[in-house]
Amino acid sequence: MDPELLERITARRAELDELEERLAKELAEVRAERDELAVERVLERMSEQLADERASAAPVPGQVGGRAVMLIPHHAPDVEDTVLPPEYQRILAIVRQAAGPVMARQVGETLGVDISVRSKLEPLRGKLVRLTDRGWLRKTPDGRFTTRL
Repeated sequence: MDPELLERITARRAELDELEERLAKELAEVRAERDELAVERVLERMSEQLADERASAAPVPGQVGGRAVMLIPHHAPDVEDTVLPPEYQRILAIVRQAAGPVMARQVGETLGVDISVRSKLEPLRGKLVRLTDRGWLRKTPDGRFTTRL
């Protein structure tokens, strides 16, 4: 075979090897960036879902004549518990049905809340406190909740 031809083939092979190495490096960088973007899309989607869940779980502020009103009214003899939002009615019913004062954990168990996770139990405790502040329940010194006397 012609030595000049062999030299050209060898040179071209070296060029192609170098090109292949450079393209492989670029491809790896492109894939890494694409993977980062995929993670960002997943995080964005999960953030949107979480925001939607929070928005649907949050009480809708009541308005009368353009002014904000309390969703949990103060208890009075002529006010029935049907004025409370459904979740608060369920909480109140659980406390009323209990044999005595109950902890937030016991109410959570009855409602089906994962009581082993503190962040799931604290919103319920807040609702119990809100019912106490509005006069629907009474909180005992040891932190348990019971109906008003």
